[in-house]
Amino acid sequence: MHAALKKFHPAIAISTPHRCSCHMQASFFPLICGYLKKDISLQEKMNYCQRFTELGNLFKQGADCRLPETKTSIRFFSFGSTLCSGETLPADCHIEENYSFEYPVFTPCGKQKQDKAILLLHGLNERNWTKYLTWAEYLCSNTGKPVILFPIAFHINRSPLSWSTPRALSSLLNCRRNKYTDDRSISFANVALSERISQNPERFYLSGRQTCADLTSLYEEIKKGKHPLFTEGTHIDIFAYSIGAFLSQVALMANPKGLFADTRLFMFCGGSIFRSMHGVSRSIMDRAAFEKLYNYYVYTFGMEPIAKWFRDKAFDAFFQMILPERFQTQRESFFERIGEKIRGIVLAQDVVIPYHGVQEALGIKNTEVRIELLDFPYPYSHENPFPVNLKDVSSVDRSFMNVFSQAAGFLE
Repeated sequence: MHAALKKFHPAIAISTPHRCSCHMQASFFPLICGYLKKDISLQEKMNYCQRFTELGNLFKQGADCRLPETKTSIRFFSFGSTLCSGETLPADCHIEENYSFEYPVFTPCGKQKQDKAILLLHGLNERNWTKYLTWAEYLCSNTGKPVILFPIAFHINRSPLSWSTPRALSSLLNCRRNKYTDDRSISFANVALSERISQNPERFYLSGRQTCADLTSLYEEIKKGKHPLFTEGTHIDIFAYSIGAFLSQVALMANPKGLFADTRLFMFCGGSIFRSMHGVSRSIMDRAAFEKLYNYYVYTFGMEPIAKWFRDKAFDAFFQMILPERFQTQRESFFERIGEKIRGIVLAQDVVIPYHGVQEALGIKNTEVRIELLDFPYPYSHENPFPVNLKDVSSVDRSFMNVFSQAAGFLE
């Protein structure tokens, strides 16, 4: 058993730091005490599995609604992404959904303008918001801040419906199964992304780069008081899951226009250096696609014989997050310098984003202080940390509370 797990019993709903040592900042303990109070007071009220189903039935893309149980509302806002020359593959320029779309915001009822916000960033290959609705509602109702669910480029409603429709994908699925006969990771859920990455692994970087530019525009709109929900100078923090955490780390390092300088980041199942990620999953991408992606970024990206990429702060930050030994001192120094602004939780049985990959990204000492390693007393995975189809729903409820009471405590 990993040393960091010894002080955590998976059946205990209330969390403690995975390691109490001299590295732990004294200022962290009052926050932990706040987490404990919140966990105890809300545990009786929260039924995650039930609420997951309820919100899934209530949520309709583009339709505002009120959630009286938690005194929150879901409102939708339009966004237009700018098409940058040379930063999008020609074949992708015509995907209209990626450039004009709506994003939902969970917001407390009764207040017209807000001066604080939480940006929620999702994982790779997500095609809907279902998994994140309960997360967003909990963070909104327990911090009093609006939670913005912003889709990564070519994900959620920024992708054509055909990418998630089995009938439209059947021919492509059969083609990949015939081509990679021994790959059991091929599925309807991952075949669209797998094919796109196999054709052009550059899409991974380009999608992230477009999203980073979009977030910069969103930050500017909010902070200048031009967003209908927020006042000028609004403070924005981030809750990021999986690849959304990787994107957030790059954004904080690049800090475009100085907009991310005061942003706090809570990472869940995220934070790893790229080389230690393992994205082979029937929910993410198949083995052939991941091998193409891995080999391109580990061995080729940024080292092409002919200059291929515009090298700015965003490129440099992404480049530093690929290999642990690349610019290690600069990267670890950055995360140490902003350490008080970062917290996170990694799961022991997560094979997609392993704990050692987070250590490689942030540095071992910084990870020990900022990142907690947890385990749950039921079968789970990176893609589905809180399964709603188990008999032991109370353990799932407690585990959800364990994670999100800490996230809310840090971000409130």
